[in-house]
Amino acid sequence: MAERSFAAEVRQLRAEPGTVFRGEGILAVTKALLECGVGYVAGYQGSPISHLMDVLSDAQPILQELGVHFEASASEATAAATLSASVMYPIRGAVTWKSTVGTNVASDALANLASGGVTGGTLIVIGEDYGEGSSIMQERSHAFAMKSQIWLLDPRPNLPAIVQAVHDGFELSEASRTPVMLELRVRSCHLHGSFVTRPNRRPEFTLREALESPLRDTSRIVLPPASYLHEQEKVLDRWPAAVRFIEERGLNEFFDGDIRELGIVLLGGLYNNVLRALMGHGMADLFGQTRIPLYVMNVAYPVVDTELQRFCAGKTAVLVVEEGQPDFHEQAIHAVLGRAGLRTTVHGKDLLVRAGEYTVAELRRGIGAFLQRYRPSAVAPERALGLPQRPAPKPVAARLPVTSAEAAAAAAAPMRRGAPELAAVVPARPPGFCVGCPERPIFSALTLVQQQLGMRHIAGDIGCHLFAAMPPFHLGATTMGYGLGASSASALNVASSKRSIAIMGDGGFWHNGLASGIGNAVFNQADGVIVVVDNHYTAATGGQDLLSSRADNPSRSTRHAIEAAVRGVGVEWVRTVDRTYDVARMQATLHEALTTGHRGPKVVIAQSECMLNRQRRERPRLAEALRQGQRVVKEKFGVDAAVCSGDHACMRLSGCPSLTLRPSGDPLKPDPVAQVDDSCVACGHCGEVAEAAVLCPSFYRIEWVRHPTRRERLFDRWRGRLLAWLQGRQQRALTHRALYPGVSG
Repeated sequence: MAERSFAAEVRQLRAEPGTVFRGEGILAVTKALLECGVGYVAGYQGSPISHLMDVLSDAQPILQELGVHFEASASEATAAATLSASVMYPIRGAVTWKSTVGTNVASDALANLASGGVTGGTLIVIGEDYGEGSSIMQERSHAFAMKSQIWLLDPRPNLPAIVQAVHDGFELSEASRTPVMLELRVRSCHLHGSFVTRPNRRPEFTLREALESPLRDTSRIVLPPASYLHEQEKVLDRWPAAVRFIEERGLNEFFDGDIRELGIVLLGGLYNNVLRALMGHGMADLFGQTRIPLYVMNVAYPVVDTELQRFCAGKTAVLVVEEGQPDFHEQAIHAVLGRAGLRTTVHGKDLLVRAGEYTVAELRRGIGAFLQRYRPSAVAPERALGLPQRPAPKPVAARLPVTSAEAAAAAAAPMRRGAPELAAVVPARPPGFCVGCPERPIFSALTLVQQQLGMRHIAGDIGCHLFAAMPPFHLGATTMGYGLGASSASALNVASSKRSIAIMGDGGFWHNGLASGIGNAVFNQADGVIVVVDNHYTAATGGQDLLSSRADNPSRSTRHAIEAAVRGVGVEWVRTVDRTYDVARMQATLHEALTTGHRGPKVVIAQSECMLNRQRRERPRLAEALRQGQRVVKEKFGVDAAVCSGDHACMRLSGCPSLTLRPSGDPLKPDPVAQVDDSCVACGHCGEVAEAAVLCPSFYRIEWVRHPTRRERLFDRWRGRLLAWLQGRQQRALTHRALYPGVSG
C-alpha cells in the first residue's frame, strides 16, 4: 500500500497524440517512457522518485497492453543489473532510484554496464535528493557519471523540457552506445505543468524475442583483454559520438542578452532559480527574456568544449552556477578556456556559497556581487523583506549546561541559514516519529532496559527508526547505510561484559541486511543483539509492499516471514514480538537478549503495522461504515488531571506528539499536567509505557460508539442512572459532614 494512489492520474497515459497532458513531473516521465517505446522498467523507491515507482505500479494494465515489463526491484543494484538486457539486444530499458545513495549501491552494476556498453538505449532516472529538503548526506551524482563515463542530463525544470530529455536520453544512449543518467531534482519530480503528447509506442524489439533468439558477444563482457579496450572505446569512440549528438541536436541551450560582455553558465536544473534571481535585479522577465546571456547545460556531462568556447569568446567574465562540491564544472571550464587561450575571467564559488542549495535568495546575492563587480549600474537596490529582525543577544555571566532542547536547536540551526531572519521566531523542529508509530514503544522499552543494564553501543540504520537518535530517546550512535545496521556493529564483536545492539527495518533487512548484516554476523560468530523493526512495509519511502508484507498483492509475492529468513542463514536465537505496543513484553525480550548465556547473534523481530498505512486503510472503511449507519467504535486515551503528578516522565519515555501539556486547573498544582490531544490514534503506547515504567496511573481509555446497538443504548441509560445515584449519594454525604461535623450517619 503506497502512501498515494495514482489510479486516476494514470488514465492520462492513454492520451491521444497531440493532447495537452497536464500533471505532475513524475507522470510526465512515465508518459515519455511509453512514447519512447521502452521495453522494460525497474527501480527502487526513495525520495524524490518514490511516486514514480507508485505511478508505474498503478499503470501496470497500460504497461502490459504495450508489452512493457515492470519490476519493483529488491535494491538499486538489482535495478541497475536489469539493464544488461540492453547490452546485446536493441531493447530500450529504464531504471530509477534515489541518488546519491542509490547510485552508490548500484555502482558495481553501472561500472560493468558502462564498460561493455549498450546496444539498446538505457536511461537511468535518478532522483537527486540534494539541498535543504533532502533526507540524506549532501552529495551529487556527477562524480559517478564522470567515473564510469555515463552521460548525465540535467534538464530545465518544466514538463516539456523533462519529456524531451527522456526522448533525447534514449537517442543519445543509442548514438554513443553508452548508458545515460537523467537527473531529476526534488522540485522537478513534483512540479505541475503541461506538454503536448506523442503516440505511445510498443517496443520495437521485445524481451520475448531476446529470449527466443539469444545473442552473445564476448567483447562486451568485462573480462581481459576486452576490459582494457573498453576504456579506449569509451574515450576515443563513444565520447566523441556523444558530443556530436549533443551539438547536432542542440541539447544545451543559448539565451542571448544585450549585456554581451558578461555571461552565466548554469546547469539546466537551476534555470528557474537563476531566472528568478535575475528578475530580482531587473535583468530578466517572466517570459525568459534575459539581459545577461545564458549558456544552459542540459547535459551536465560530458562538457562540450566547442560550445563553451563559443559562448565565452569576447566576454569579460562569466559566472558558473553549480551547486555543491567539488566544483566539477568550474574546474572544467577553467581548463577548456585555458587550453583555448581565452582570457575570460571565470567566477563561481568565489561569489556564491561553496556548499549548499542555491536558493533564489542565494543566487540573487551572488549574481548581485557579480554585477556589482562588472556592471554596478545594473544592480537593483535592495528591498526589505519585512521579516522580524533578530534581537541582540543578552550578555550572560556564565554558560549553563546544554539541554536536550538546546542541542536540538543547535542541530537544526544550519537548516535555517538560508533564512536567518526566521531563526528568532521559528522554533527548531527536529524529525520524529508519527503519532501512534509502532516503533516508538520499541525505543521506550530499550530506554527502560538501559536504565536497568547500563548504556550500550547502538548502531542505527536508514529508516524511520533512525529518529530514535533524536529527543526524547537519544538512542543510536551511527548510521552507515540502508540495511547496514548490523554490519556497522561488526567491529565491536569482541569479548565484553556488554553486548552491542544493532537496529534495522524490514525494508533494510530485505534490501541489504539479510546477507550483509545478519549473514555476516552468523559467519563471524557475533554475539550482539540485532533488532529488526517489522512494520510490514518500506514505510520510510511511502509504504510500498515488500517480501514480508501482510497485504494480498496480486502482482507480488508477499507474506514471507522474516523469522524464517533469519533462521535460514543460521541464527539460532530468535524472538518475535508480534505487538510492539506491549512495552512490558518488548522490555522483557530485549532484557533476555542482552543477558542470555547463548553465544552467537541474537535477533529480536519487533512487529506492528505502520500506523500511517493502517490509518490509510482504516479511515475510508470506517467512513463508509458510518455513512451506512453501521456500528463503529473509536478509542481514545486520556490523562486524569487529578491523578497526574506532573513530573512528565511519561513524555520522556514516549515522545508521542499527541501527548502534550495543559494547565492543571488546580491552584495546588502549579506545574502543567499531561494531556492527550485530538490527534491521538489510540495505539495505547503512552498508557502501557507508564505501566511498564511504574509511573503514575493517570492514563485511561474511553470508547466512543457511533450507531450503538439497542442493548448498548439501554446499558448506557442504566449506567448513567447508576452513576447519577452514586454521585448524589456522595454529594449528600459530603453535605452531611459539612453541616454536622463529627456526627456519623
